[in-house]
Formats: sequence, structure tokens, C-alpha cells
Amino acid sequence: MKEKFYVTSPIYYPSNKLTLGNAYTTIVCDAIARFNKKQGKEVFFLTGTDEHGQKITQAAEKANKSEKEYLDEIIDDTKALWKLLDINYDKFIRTTDDYHENAVQKIFTELYNKGYIYKGSYKGWYCTPCEAFWTESQLIEGKCPDCGREVKFQEEEAYFFKLSEFGDKLLKLYEENPEFLLPKNRVNEMINNFIKPGLTDLCVSRTSVKWGVPVEFDNKHTIYVWIDALSNYITALGYKGEDSSLYEKFWPADLHIIGKEIVRFHAIVWPAILMALGLPLPKKIFAHGWILFGGDKLSKSKETGMKECIDPRVLVPRYSADAVRYILYKEIPFGSDGNYSTEVFLSRINSDLSNNYGNLVSRTFSMLKKYFNSIIPEYVECKEDVDIIFKNSVLQYVQETFENMKKFDVTRAVSSIFNIFTEANTYIQKVQPWVVAKEENNNERLSIIIRNLLEAIRIGSELFYSFAPNCTKKVLNALQINEEEAFENINNFNGLKANIEIKSIDILFPRLDIQKEIEELREIANN
Repeated sequence: MKEKFYVTSPIYYPSNKLTLGNAYTTIVCDAIARFNKKQGKEVFFLTGTDEHGQKITQAAEKANKSEKEYLDEIIDDTKALWKLLDINYDKFIRTTDDYHENAVQKIFTELYNKGYIYKGSYKGWYCTPCEAFWTESQLIEGKCPDCGREVKFQEEEAYFFKLSEFGDKLLKLYEENPEFLLPKNRVNEMINNFIKPGLTDLCVSRTSVKWGVPVEFDNKHTIYVWIDALSNYITALGYKGEDSSLYEKFWPADLHIIGKEIVRFHAIVWPAILMALGLPLPKKIFAHGWILFGGDKLSKSKETGMKECIDPRVLVPRYSADAVRYILYKEIPFGSDGNYSTEVFLSRINSDLSNNYGNLVSRTFSMLKKYFNSIIPEYVECKEDVDIIFKNSVLQYVQETFENMKKFDVTRAVSSIFNIFTEANTYIQKVQPWVVAKEENNNERLSIIIRNLLEAIRIGSELFYSFAPNCTKKVLNALQINEEEAFENINNFNGLKANIEIKSIDILFPRLDIQKEIEELREIANN
């Protein structure tokens, strides 16, 4: 029986202004899902959209459309963007899906019947873009501490979830499961900023908001965002639905990946809801940092006055999905904030993707064609020190990649993979196959060198496929390797079939005139 792996990205607020910042989490989830599939696991990757709330109604009214009409257009655009970025999810959930709304009503009713939800009244400062209530002390200069926008004081009848009862249980969770929430500094944040000062009960319904899931037993109330949104991780699997087979197979989730701004909801509220329902908790939550532009985050609810193009719809057709994905893995240390700039993005394309990976493939395939008519030579065991050192270095970086992916550290994993390509380019300079080719009776030595390079390309490309599926697919198909099959010979330096002709491929990443590209992208961004 295959090992199961369930990974989720947070569901997104529907927006036709999705940027690299919005796409980052789902791109990382896609890489992790693909890598686990390559390990032979049965993987389920969930993403989707959070479609209820007051700001949806306001946006729809502004567009002179119904909420559903407004949303349907945006969801189609979101799915098209995910396809453009080569994001291969298994299910896309919408919180307006009938099955989800029905399940959320049942979850709310069960929590109420168990005594975890009660009716009261709420007073607080509400930020519509962030869908969050704040106390007076949490405001910064009288504005939302997250997006910096105006807040409104609101008072209304509401239902509350007894979050205050779960402080001790959550402390025990963190003590007994130190890897439950990563990076570990997030644990200290949750304990010191929220749990130890004392959790307050959570407002979980609104009467002033009508666009949402009505409370089953009191339909003047609409279920507020967090019970509705967070429950998607189990309703998508059929929990409280007609067919719960996916829930039985994949829950608990192996990994929730989220942005750090919503950690407390996933690391405090979500576990408390599951505890109240008597359900297993997810195995791990990983909170990544923000992509920063000029020191500010690329936010879904905050305009930052950006002057460079960060629209994937522009960047992908121009530079490829692989290039866009790569810059996010490489420049955003997973778990920390990272800076994005157009200049760094374009420089990485030239230095890493074109010069390192692309040039390695191009020159090796060219030498294979020149010296062996594009026929892969037979494998011969390495005997010379330079070959043995090269082989061992490549296999060491394979192990590093797996170790980093166990920790979901995509940044270091990609670095380990590119170390393979760097080693291969260095090996070429050391052994100088063009010199060996001129020597008499040295055909076997030349075949060993070229075969070693092809094996390194195969191994590196198989690992890199999860992160950049399009360019690596071209390389692996040329080598007659099925890119989607599970790793079989990843630790074996004899994984290619000999005496087969490889297919020629176009240049993977043409070199860019960086200054010209910067000027054109800034012009696009400013128009």
C-alpha cells in the first residue's frame, strides 16, 4: 500500500490582482506535492478560494454584479493563472460549493450542541479588507495592525466559540509535539503573545453580513470566516458529506503551508476546533514569511506603490513559469521574509538557469552529438579519482536534497540541486573532454566523461522536475526518462539506457539583456 501525503495551501481571497506574493504559497505546495509523488507516495494537494464575507458583497456591488457572478469570473481567472504557473493541484475548493456550505453548517451545529458555541454580543474594531476584529490596544495609530487601513467600531449579536477553554490543551500540544508548528520561532510567538496572556472566545457569526453560510438553527446569523474557511481542509475530503472516503484516506493532513500573517488562526483556532470536534490534528503547520518589495510585503489587502512588474501573467509568457517559480524558491528563504527585485530575478535567469543548468545541458548534448553521434555510451565504472570525486559529490547533493525536503526547506533543496549542476560544469573544466577527444586510443575515457555528465544531468533534472517541471521535462524526455515516474535510480550513477539516441532540444533559457528587460518591465508596471 502506498504511503499517503496530504498537503494544503491556504484558500485565497478571490482577486483579479493576484501577484507573486499571492502565488508563492501555492507554488511551494506544488513543488512539495510533486516531490512526494516522485517518492512514490499517493498525494493529495488542495488549494482553493475563500469566497464569503462583506468585502465580496462590496466588490460585487461596485462591479454591478451578484456575488456569484462576480466570483465566477475571478475563479476562472485564478485557475487559469495556476495553470500558467504549472500548479498541478488535485482539488480546488470554493467555499461557495454546496457540499462545503452544508458541511460547515453541520460542523457549527455540532460545536453548538457540544456546548463549545454560545450566543452573546460583540464589540470591537473591524477591518473589512482583512476580515478581522481588533481590540483597542491592538490597533496601530487607530488603524488595522495588518494592512494599515481604517477600522470601524461595530457592536452586534453574535455566536462565540469557547476558544478560552483550550489554552492548556494547546500548550500541551506544543510541548509534546515540538515539530507541530515550524519555524520554531512561531511557537514562541503563539505561546507568549496569545496563549499565556489568556485566549479570548472567538466571534464566529455575524448578523450584519449576509453573504455567507447561514447558521442552520438561527439563520439571521451568518457563520463568520474562520469556522467557514478553516473547515475547508476536511470538507474538501468529504467530511460531513455524502462520500467521506478521501477524508478516511488522507486526514490528518501531513502539511498545512500558510503565510505568517494567519498563523494564529491555523495554529490556535484550527487545532481548538478539531479538538472540540474530537478529530485528529494536522501533523505539521509551516508558516512562511513574506515576499518583500522595497521593505514592504506583497499583501492582498494593502497597496504598496510598487514600480516594478510582479504580475505572473506578464512574467510567465515572457520568461517561463519555471523561471518565475525558481526565483521564489531561491530568493525567499523558506520560513523567513525575502526580498524580490526585477534585477535579481533577471540576473538569476542568466546566472543560474541559463549559464549553469541550461549551458551544462547544451554543451553536454553537443559533445555527445560531436563525439558519439548523439548515442549514449555504455556505462563504465569510474576508476580515476576525478571521476569518483565527481560521482560522490553528486550523490551527496542528492542526499542533501532529500534531507532538506524532509524539512520542507525548498530553498536549501533547490540550492543542493544546483550544486549538482555546478559540480558538473566544474568537472568539465577539470577533465577537458575536447582535449581527451584529440588523444589517440582514448575513446573509452571520453565515453566515461560524457556518460558521467549525462548521469549528473539526469539526476539533477529528476530532482529539479518538482520545482521547474517544464524545462526538466524537455531534458528528461530527451534522455528517454519518464519525468513523472517515481525516483528509481536517483542514487545510482548508472540510470540511463545505453546505445539510445537522445533527442535534440532547444536552448532552455536564452540569455537576457538585463538592462533592457528592466526598463521594459518598469514601463509595463507604470502603465
